Amino acid sequence: MTEIPEHLLKRSRERRAAIGKGGDATAPAGDAEAGGDAAGAAVEKSATAAPAAAAATGPAGRTAAAEPPAPKPAKPDPQYVVAAKQRRKVPFWAMATLSLMPVWGFMYVRALTEGGEVAEGPLGEGAAVYANCASCHGGGGGGGVGYGFTEGEVLATFPNIEDQIRYVYYGTEQYNLAGVDIYGNPEREGGPHVTGAQGVMPGFGGSLSDEEIVSVICHERYTLGGADPTSEEYAAEFEAWCAEGAPVFEEIATGALLLESADEVEPFDINGEVFFVSPIGPEPIPGTAPGGAIGGAGQPTSQGGNDEGSG
Repeated sequence: MTEIPEHLLKRSRERRAAIGKGGDATAPAGDAEAGGDAAGAAVEKSATAAPAAAAATGPAGRTAAAEPPAPKPAKPDPQYVVAAKQRRKVPFWAMATLSLMPVWGFMYVRALTEGGEVAEGPLGEGAAVYANCASCHGGGGGGGVGYGFTEGEVLATFPNIEDQIRYVYYGTEQYNLAGVDIYGNPEREGGPHVTGAQGVMPGFGGSLSDEEIVSVICHERYTLGGADPTSEEYAAEFEAWCAEGAPVFEEIATGALLLESADEVEPFDINGEVFFVSPIGPEPIPGTAPGGAIGGAGQPTSQGGNDEGSG
């Protein structure tokens, strides 16, 4: 029989005491041997059980989070969106440049275009004065409340400029008071115009100067009415009344020629010809037919006829 060393027995007793089984120092040798085997087994079991117990009583282990599902693939852009994204963009500074292109084009054309001829003398002044007439006779002389001047209408009514000046000076009211019915050409095609037949012609003798009245009538006859200043019919009239530096107009601009009597009006020399001018006179008188005895080149002044003012 083999004897168990003392140090092993001591270790066994200490282990048993540690696990609460107590230790008996006086146990018989057989028991000691058996106890030694049991102690060895207990020690081995205790050594393996301790980590298991510790593991059983420790915190629960963490589990890995589930991976998120893979995102769905994006829906492809339509072709027109793809084309728009791929199209080259216009730089922001180019937008300002392009917006100024119409202005530059306008300035370029104006720079290459010669300015229109500006009328001087009575025609130039008359165009500005015509603002007083446009409300009734139209901005372009086409007519409205009053008669029109275009397409020769004013010339058909007033073949002689003095008749038109007189009617514009006195107006419908004064013609009615004087008992004058036909203020223009009594032989007018389609019948003469009768005072007051189309609206009331105001008298401008008190609101416009004689110079302004003559200038606006020149504008109505030659700019709007279409009279040809180079024609045999109107050349002398134009040179005397409406041309730049016209002697009759110059005289009116410096005096009171319009209201002078016929005996006080001296004839004018127009390009070597004697030109007689009929004064307006102190009251309305009937107008005259073409070639009548009111003024003109190479004929003395006389009066007769009737006119309806500015149209």
